[in-house]
Amino acid sequence: MRAEFTPECTAGEARTGTVTTARGSFSTPCFMPVGTRGAVKHLDSSDLESLGVEVVLANTYHLMLRPGSETVARLGGIHGFADWSGHVLTDSGGYQIYSLDPAVDDEGASFASVYDGSPCRLTPEDAVTEQALIGADITMVLDVCPSAVAERPVLEEAVSRTALWARSGRDAFAAHPDAAQRQCQFGIVQGGAEVDLRRESAERTVEIGFDGYAVGGLSVGEERPAMLAALEACTAVLPADSPRYFMGLGDPVGIVEAVARGIDMFDCVLPTRLGRHGTVLSDAGRYNLSAARHAGSDEPLDPSFPDSPAGRWSRGYLRHLLATHEPTAARLVTLHNLAWLLRLMDRVRAAVREGTFDELRAGVSRVWE
Repeated sequence: MRAEFTPECTAGEARTGTVTTARGSFSTPCFMPVGTRGAVKHLDSSDLESLGVEVVLANTYHLMLRPGSETVARLGGIHGFADWSGHVLTDSGGYQIYSLDPAVDDEGASFASVYDGSPCRLTPEDAVTEQALIGADITMVLDVCPSAVAERPVLEEAVSRTALWARSGRDAFAAHPDAAQRQCQFGIVQGGAEVDLRRESAERTVEIGFDGYAVGGLSVGEERPAMLAALEACTAVLPADSPRYFMGLGDPVGIVEAVARGIDMFDCVLPTRLGRHGTVLSDAGRYNLSAARHAGSDEPLDPSFPDSPAGRWSRGYLRHLLATHEPTAARLVTLHNLAWLLRLMDRVRAAVREGTFDELRAGVSRVWE
């Protein structure tokens, strides 16, 4: 089942559209909350439904280790396991593996489990099998995700091995009795901030042919101009009739600038991680709810967002919950931050349709840059 992208409106390279899979459709540009182990921290599936979330990201690496992909499959796949009827995209686990200093060869990566230190092995073929068991709607090919400070020879090797693994992963996906029938598979472009390597990786990935394409290994510490130049090298090559996904990008300026360059899908832990620690996203920018100035405030978290799911409570009350380590605080600020970012995506889509995207882009930059 191919992921079909249907464009609707454009504003320069920015675009709105619909991605259709075997499960159904979702609108783009979209933000996908991260539910690494099958849940977005502090939230459940009914919360995501009430927020209007259409796609959630889960992580193959963590789920295959605990509780195990076979267990997830026995309990109804990720949708039955989490009682979630929307779309699920699974990261292949490559990013997590490369944080563990693995031993890598042309066939795969060997590493120690983050849970108990036991030896593990993941190949491109294994990534297909594990994601088929988990039952995600959109799956990612296993890639080589080098460090943000990697030298060029390391980046060159990552590009070559990513292409090698992409071919193996695509062949395994096409041959799998279940995956090709009910799942989509996206390829991943690497190359660090090197424009020529990004172009090469994009060309080699497109040559193999995937249902959609992701840009990995960016927004990991490089300066924004370098990130955007590398991104432009990718989108110049990636097919316009396929969905394009920027992995791990969640800051408002980054999202809007990536949309301006033709990106359709985003995920990041940023809004939920900030929320757990009391940092609030608002139309006036981000702020720390723990600051003493909020202790006696009767204002809501964002006065310009009256429909926030945390809008009925004052900053003073929520700060009190945060200061006393009441888990409700993390839950409510998380709900607010996700709702705020999803609202931004609604505004982005509306601005593209209405021809006001440049104005929205400039406004986001003024507040958040």
